[in-house]
Amino acid sequence: MTPAFDAILLLSFGGPEGPDDVVPFLENVTRGRGVPRERLEEVAEQYLRFGGRSPINDQNKALLEALRAELDRRGHDLPLHWGNRNWAPFVEDVLGEITAAGHRRVLAVSTSAYSSYSACRQYHDDIDRAVAAVRDAGGDPPSVEKVRPYWNHPGFVLAMVERVHAALEALPAGDRNRARLVFTAHSVPLSMAETSDYQAQLLDEATMIVERVAVPRTGAAAAGADDDRGWDLVYQSRSGPPQVPWLEPDIVDHLTALHERGEDVVIVVPIGFTSDHMEVVYDLDTQAAEAAEALGMTMVRAGTVGTHPLFVRGLVDVLEEHLIGRLPAALGALGPRVNPCRPGCCPAPPRPAGRPATARP
Repeated sequence: MTPAFDAILLLSFGGPEGPDDVVPFLENVTRGRGVPRERLEEVAEQYLRFGGRSPINDQNKALLEALRAELDRRGHDLPLHWGNRNWAPFVEDVLGEITAAGHRRVLAVSTSAYSSYSACRQYHDDIDRAVAAVRDAGGDPPSVEKVRPYWNHPGFVLAMVERVHAALEALPAGDRNRARLVFTAHSVPLSMAETSDYQAQLLDEATMIVERVAVPRTGAAAAGADDDRGWDLVYQSRSGPPQVPWLEPDIVDHLTALHERGEDVVIVVPIGFTSDHMEVVYDLDTQAAEAAEALGMTMVRAGTVGTHPLFVRGLVDVLEEHLIGRLPAALGALGPRVNPCRPGCCPAPPRPAGRPATARP
């Protein structure tokens, strides 16, 4: 029998609500990593450039509203909560509220679609920390079960396909046959990538989108090397020290390399993110866009899935795998991930003695 759940919890990263929140938020993000104060202040300038307020919280509120409507439409009258890792509402506080309300079995879904330590395993750690906090405060915490990674669920894939189609249509007609798709995701340390399926999942996602989006590359745009597939997977938002190897190439470096090869029209597709939060609006809409302009390239950035109806319905499908025993749905070559994850999956990256594992900025 499918176990009965009596509440749903949306897990996310969190972001500052104003200028005074920025440095405390970054301290939460980097706790235990010994990041110098000057580096925090450097990153803080990126947030202050946008008024010190991350868009992620409003985007999560919009997602909550969309999920609520879809859950109601399907007859799931369950309380829906939202908790963050690094800023209010903190998951520890929210689980305390859930406990006080008398809920005993909670189903959690995160705003990250992929597997890796920081994309998935760390949310399990967040849940464990919240459960321990409730228990330490004298409460009797509920059990919390997290859904599987959903990068290849049809709802996510097909919503991204529609976003790419919209970006292609946004180009002048004469540029569409020269457009190159450049897929981006958050870089992670190689040590983290080697203990997860993160890269394989990203390549799976990009391949599924390319198969469903007709980019009519003709003439010079299609006359590259014989093995040039006409699209790329690159990375962004690296935050580690230079001596630690991370996934490459970086999006800005890659734009330069494409320009040198004669490419002049790109559609940047942020498949690694589910909403247009700070790492999208700064790293792509600001840094990458400025680099493309300086190179004389035309760049259009495809939207993230956000509250696209296909994505929202897909998330509820994934929730229903637990709520009513819906069979898992997946596109691509890798199939649905097992749930719960195998023991030892996506372990925390090695860190200096005495420093706890924590989130990446």
